[in-house]
Amino acid sequence: MTSTQKTSNPNKQIFVLVTSRYIEAQSDPQLKRFVFSYTVKITNDSSVACQLIRRHWLITDSNRKVEEVLGEGVVGKQPIILPGDYFEYSSSAVMETEIGTMEGRYFLIEVESLSNDHSTQVESKNSPAEFHVPIPRFTLSIPRVLH
Repeated sequence: MTSTQKTSNPNKQIFVLVTSRYIEAQSDPQLKRFVFSYTVKITNDSSVACQLIRRHWLITDSNRKVEEVLGEGVVGKQPIILPGDYFEYSSSAVMETEIGTMEGRYFLIEVESLSNDHSTQVESKNSPAEFHVPIPRFTLSIPRVLH
């Protein structure tokens, strides 16, 4: 099953699209291990470059067990997303139940852009204010559990 969710921060014109799916080959239902992958596309439709500084996820299984994930950047990077460009990455989540949800937010700052390289470190604009982009709740589910 594939699930897609899109959100935006209209003030900053940053858009987030999330697609998730069940990874049967890495899961073991008898051991209550359900693995899901998700792919996130973050699009910058603003007129300034932004750098993703950190993330905050809440992963909730159907038993209402919540795992909070806080960290710097995503997949080991703090990408700079130029105006009109996007950054896409994939990751995974493991739960003890066959259905659950994820939601969260990304924290970004505006930066001076120096190149088209998503990993180039740049000087931030005079102590820029951090802003966040919410990621609305999306479903993680094995096929045929939700109708």
